[in-house]
Amino acid sequence: MAKLTSKIAVPIILAGIFAIAVFIAFNYVEVLDYGRFDLGFYIVILILSVYVFFFGFATGQSLVSPLRELLDKATQLSKGNLSSRVYLETKDEFAELAKIFNEIAEELQASRARGEDAEKSVSIKVKARTQDLEEIINALEQKVKNRTIELERLSRQSEALGAELKNKGFEIAELKKKIKK
Repeated sequence: MAKLTSKIAVPIILAGIFAIAVFIAFNYVEVLDYGRFDLGFYIVILILSVYVFFFGFATGQSLVSPLRELLDKATQLSKGNLSSRVYLETKDEFAELAKIFNEIAEELQASRARGEDAEKSVSIKVKARTQDLEEIINALEQKVKNRTIELERLSRQSEALGAELKNKGFEIAELKKKIKK
């Protein structure tokens, strides 16, 4: 911002120095004509020089100050601080720019809030759907467990029947031997 202050202040100061140089030139002509130096003239020139210098920098500061505040707030906004607002007391283009900046910040904040609400809504829907799927998976797992238990029971029964059948086969074979004897 110092660059901007100097861009504004330097032309004002140069214009003032030019005006002072013109006054000095007129006084020099007077000195040549009358042959005397007027001390009051140089005091006025000194006061005028100091005034022009301070006026130039004050004008530069008054123009740069709102811009500096806008730039600071825009930097905060760009870093994610959506509550950043600019309040200027001026009634010029800077105030209009601050108003537009504040509207943009409001819209960004509202947009982010809508996005967060949508994200929460989607999250809730996904969670509900996931819960439904988990319940279905749990029910299927329980059915698989029940069927596995049933199959194990049937397998044991089948083995028991197989063993009994084998025993019966031996008994039949023994009975056949006894009958043949």
